[in-house]
Formats: sequence, C-alpha cells, structure tokens
Amino acid sequence: EVDEDIRRERYAKLWKAYGRYVIGAALALVIGVAATIGWREYTRAQREADGAQFAAALDLAREGRSTEAAAAFAQVAEDAGRGYAALAQLQAAGNLAISGDVDAAVVAYDRLAADRSADRILRDLSALLAVIHSFDRSDSADLIQRLDPLLANDNPWRYSARELRALVAYKSGSLEEARDGFAALVDDPNAPQGVRSRSAELLAAIGGGG
Repeated sequence: EVDEDIRRERYAKLWKAYGRYVIGAALALVIGVAATIGWREYTRAQREADGAQFAAALDLAREGRSTEAAAAFAQVAEDAGRGYAALAQLQAAGNLAISGDVDAAVVAYDRLAADRSADRILRDLSALLAVIHSFDRSDSADLIQRLDPLLANDNPWRYSARELRALVAYKSGSLEEARDGFAALVDDPNAPQGVRSRSAELLAAIGGGG
C-alpha cells in the first residue's frame, strides 16, 4: 500500500511536469490540421458564408473568450457544410476544454470521433484529444481501449498515441512496459522530434534512460 501511494505520487509529479507539453503538442496539431483542412475545404467549395462564420468564431477564441467561442463553433457545426462542420466541432470541444468544462469537451470530442461522415484524420485527432483531456479522469483500461485503434502503423497520430500509451502503462504501474514504450519512440527515426525528445526525458524520469 505504501509502494502504491509512492507510485501515485511519482505519477502525479510526472504528469504535472510533462502533461502540459503533451497537451501543448496536441493543441499545435489542432491548429495546424484545422488551418490546412479548413483552407482546403474553403478553396475547394468556396463556402464564403461558412468561412466568415468560422473566422468570426476563431476571432472569439483568439481574444480568449473561450465560452463564447465554443458556442459560436457549435453553431457553425450546425449550420455549415460537412468540412467546416467537423472543424467547428473540433474547435468547439477545444474551447470548452480551455474554458474549464473538460467533461463537456470530452463528450464533444467523442461525438466527432464517432462521426463517420467526418474526415478520418479529424475523427482520430478527436479521439486522441479525448484521451488527453480525460487522462486523469479515466481508469487505465478505458484509456487503453480508446488508444488502441490509434496505434496502428497507418494512423497519422500513432506516435502521439504511443507516447500516451506508455504514459498509461506508467500510470497503471507497468514500469517495464512504460520504459519499453518510451525507448521504442526514442529509437524510432520516423517519430517526430518533439515526441522523441519528450520520450527521452520521460524515460530518464522513470529510471530507464541509461
């Protein structure tokens, strides 16, 4: 029981130290993907009204008015065509999380992840973000079940998912599995540099860096 308390305390410190970097990397992915797919959708379909409504919601988000932005994006999701609707759902969920309503954000991410009409890259990104925002709220079995479909070699978010999977292993007390997961990412030349760097730091932090 004492060992379990020590492990939990170490996990809490580890997530406090590194969790914000994982979340920050995920948010950077959201911005990049949203910009790329949003512009592609705009130029392809020339949906000027949708674009203007989406841009207005983005302005609210940039001003830090997250609650209002979430509501505005939710409205875009209802009114807009398929491309903008999915992006708006993603942004609405993100702004809910920023405003502090994490439970509602996870529900919104899950809804988009299950929407087969949305682009797969956005569905899987939503699933990944749902895991990140529920990391300290869900048990390890639930997190693993959510992450498993994202680990495949053809999934664009596989490296972020594998990083989180190693964190789940550490959270559940499977230290060897966690070390193996982080080490595999460090040694993978195709993994993004940010993932490799964080994995190296995390590996050292849990006593497997040398």
